[in-house]
Parts: sequence; C-alpha cells; structure tokens
Amino acid sequence: MHAGEDADSLDQATREFLAARPQLFGIAYRVLGSAVEAEDILQEVWMRWQNTDRTDIVEPAAYLATITTRLAINLAQSARVRRESYVGPWLPEPVDTSQDPQIGAERAEALELAVLLLLEKLNPVERAAYVLREAFDYPYKQVADILETSEPNTRQLVSRARKHLAAERRARVSPADHRRLLEVFLTAAQTGDLAALEDVLAADVVSYSDGGGLRGASKIPVAGRPHVSKYLVAFAPRFWPESDVRWVEANGQPAVLVSSDGSPVALLSVDVSAEGIEQIMWMMNPAKLAPYVASLSD
Repeated sequence: MHAGEDADSLDQATREFLAARPQLFGIAYRVLGSAVEAEDILQEVWMRWQNTDRTDIVEPAAYLATITTRLAINLAQSARVRRESYVGPWLPEPVDTSQDPQIGAERAEALELAVLLLLEKLNPVERAAYVLREAFDYPYKQVADILETSEPNTRQLVSRARKHLAAERRARVSPADHRRLLEVFLTAAQTGDLAALEDVLAADVVSYSDGGGLRGASKIPVAGRPHVSKYLVAFAPRFWPESDVRWVEANGQPAVLVSSDGSPVALLSVDVSAEGIEQIMWMMNPAKLAPYVASLSD
C-alpha cells in the first residue's frame, strides 16, 4: 500500500482485480501456453496494481488487461529461447475447463491444445493480437493500443495469424464425434489392435510425447499412420495393463487421464478432423501434469 492509501481503496483495488482475474488468466495462458507461467504473470500484475496510482484509471479491467498482455508477450519472447533447449517435443500445458469452459473469454477460441501448439509458430505479438481479437472480441483499436501499434498493423497481425491456422487445420468434427473417435482410439491402443488404429488415424497423423526428458517418453514426434500405429501397438503391452483411465476435460475437449498405482502418468488428448485423428498428444512431464491434476474438480 503506498503512502496515503486507505484500506477502502485497497479493498476496491482487490475487488477490481478479482473481477478481471479470469479474463487476465485467459489472456496470459493463451499467449504463453502455460498455466504456471500465466499464474506468475498474474502475481506480477497484482503487485503492480497495488502500487499504481489508480485515481485516474477509468477502466480498471482494460488497464489490467494491457499490463497482463505486455508482460505475457515479454515472457513469451524469453520462453522461446528456453524451449529451444527443451528435451523432446514441447506441448502446451493442459488446463481443466470443466468449471469455466471458455477460461475467462467471450468465446473458447485459441484454447484447444492443437491450436495453442500452432500458435507457438507465430511471434508473441501476432499471437497476442489474435488472442485479444478472436477469444476476447476486443475492438481492433483497443488491441492496437495494448500492443502499441497502429490499427491497420493490428488487422494485419490478426489476419496473418488466422491464415496460418486455416492453412494448418482441416475441418473440425462435432464434440460427439471427437469423443467417439477418442474412445475407439483408446480401446484400440489398449488392446494393440493395429487394424482398428489404422482405421481411426489420419494418413499424416503425428504423435507427440511431452516428457521434458522423462524416461520412456519419445524424444521425437512419431509421424504417419503406419509408424504411429506400429509404435502404439509396440508399447501397448508395457503401458496399459498396469494403468487406470479416467475421462476428464482439458482445454474444452474430452481427454483421458492415465494413472499407474494411483499416480498420474499421462494426459492423452487428440485433435480430430473429418480425416480422422490428426494429432495425438501425450502430456507426461510431471511438472506440467501435476498442476492440471491438482485443479481437477473431483
């Protein structure tokens, strides 16, 4: 509390911050692909908010969103360097969306794990522009102010991001079809049924295991239907017999939490198009899996 500030003012500041918090988390998480890093940003925003002269701030939520976005962009720029030394494939950190299906946003854009993975290929400013516009429906003028750029440039940033995603993604399927394909896939993977696996996988399917160097996680993505199906069949006898599965929700989609002896070992999620399963994502890194499991509503 800075000099001359009373308790009422701080209570008001706290209320304003808490009201904006779901949206602030939603912005930071989408820009960073990490719930843990998003929470760190929010701590920093809260510290700054307490120490700001708030008398002239007309729209606290807009002010807080601006600080959050700028801090997230800065962190994303340094995170890119760290990810270059990450062992094996890097996947976004999953979040439980069962309580807040859109994580603080106007709509659930830029929330699916496969989309967050694609957004990694954009620079952090393009990514932030896309997130603010598509998920939070901010007017271009406001996005431009937050990013300290012009409105035409902001439109260009968003358009580039949209084109990138459109080029990389095929038509989606309904949530019911997504769940059904994941069920069929899970049974086929558990039983090592090669024909059934080949039936549900898209021709250019990729399987990613994010183990962060963990023993047993593949250090390189496995690509193509023949390779992926054989790989899954090969590890079925070692992986599944000791495991329990629980259906959960991650990033707005059905997912499967795999545990062994009561300890979570992997979160399995898939990206599905009309062609079949396009991506299989195994989150096995304990540092990224633990916060997700802890947040699950029992």
